Amino acid sequence: MIRRTLDALYLWSGAAAAVLLALIAVAIIVQVAGRSLGYVVDSTEIAGFFMAASSFFALAHTFKRGTHVRVTLLVERLTGGGRRLLEAWCCLAAAGFVGFLAWWALDLVAQSWRFGDISPGLLAIPFWIPQAAMAFGLLLLTLALVDEAVGIVRGREPAYASGEDTALDD
Repeated sequence: MIRRTLDALYLWSGAAAAVLLALIAVAIIVQVAGRSLGYVVDSTEIAGFFMAASSFFALAHTFKRGTHVRVTLLVERLTGGGRRLLEAWCCLAAAGFVGFLAWWALDLVAQSWRFGDISPGLLAIPFWIPQAAMAFGLLLLTLALVDEAVGIVRGREPAYASGEDTALDD
């Protein structure tokens, strides 16, 4: 039950990232069409916010699919329990780092909400909205890293191992 829920959450975050990328294209098309019809449509700011949100929403999904860049110089030389221990340690260390970033991203969202910060563009979007997408993406990645560490300790093959490719062969 929990496994299916987490996998659905990771898949949802990837789908949300894809939708946001499509919305970037829509925003740019609207700007181009508006300009040719004589209307001023400022979609640059929206496209930038969508790009940031898309990037952060995609983090957990791409991590679980093994498409993040990994340096496996030391890990690939280990086998068995030593490798599992190092993989779990790496996931937990990364979870600590990303969790730290998520904590401060949430603090930034709270400050922007409290002070009523808005973007300087024509649309004057409250900053807490795009910042919340960043914080949510970081929280999802933290969850994915802890999930992966627990799975590795339990003896499960890392989900990201399916995406491993080596650039150089001996």
